[in-house]
Amino acid sequence: MTAAVIAAFQFPDSARVDQRVPKKLLLENGAPTASAKRLISDAIEDIQWLAALKPNTIGVPEYRDTQREYLEVAVLAVSLRGATKPASLSRLAELVHRAVPYPVLLLLAEKRAEGPTLTISLAHKRWAHNEAGKIVLDGDLVSVSLFQAADGTPGDDVEAAPDIKRDFMQSLAIARQPKASLHALYEGWIVCVQALHAARRTGIYQTAATPEQTAARRQALIDCQRLEGEISRLRAEAAKEKQLARQVGLNLKLKRIQSELAAAQQQL
Repeated sequence: MTAAVIAAFQFPDSARVDQRVPKKLLLENGAPTASAKRLISDAIEDIQWLAALKPNTIGVPEYRDTQREYLEVAVLAVSLRGATKPASLSRLAELVHRAVPYPVLLLLAEKRAEGPTLTISLAHKRWAHNEAGKIVLDGDLVSVSLFQAADGTPGDDVEAAPDIKRDFMQSLAIARQPKASLHALYEGWIVCVQALHAARRTGIYQTAATPEQTAARRQALIDCQRLEGEISRLRAEAAKEKQLARQVGLNLKLKRIQSELAAAQQQL
């Protein structure tokens, strides 16, 4: 799976690096605490620097404004020793993103009992507001595990929605991303990840065409995730409730939340 996804990006030979990165560098630069060092040491098997996307390797201009500068996008592939808990996987991704001074297109490969899983992770970066010269993450990580349903069921995209898989993979090609700047290029892949999350709910893969559509979809996805969590909680509470009046109240609330979810899904 990892090789197929890497090939889908269609990085030009001029940008390929294909070098192993010693884990020691990540421990030195991306592990601020003892628990972070343990996580890196225990979970990561191998780190590969796949490509360096720079103006002289892909012909896309660098980007500068008052908040950030994008001189390069680093493409890294991290192989994990085995299945990783979602919280640990997210923490690992965050540590890698923080350790590299450039925006990172990160591929995390896991070996699970039901089959290998690959997670694509991205995160914009900016200058720190209170410390000159320091670079920090700008907002939350944007990530997606391939290929799963919205509820995390492995293999759903492959077996039940082959069109979604095909369209997503085709959309990853570097030639199909915006070329105005490295920032726009990187944002293009974030748009692709958001489109896959939306497709798992709508059944149709379609990237947002404008920044306004991108922002609206981002908020709709946040709302969907929040409402789906609330629905799961209410269903579990209703299943345990013994009093009839309380059950009726929970079911009415559940229907209201489901209506809100349907409205949020319409914005995808």
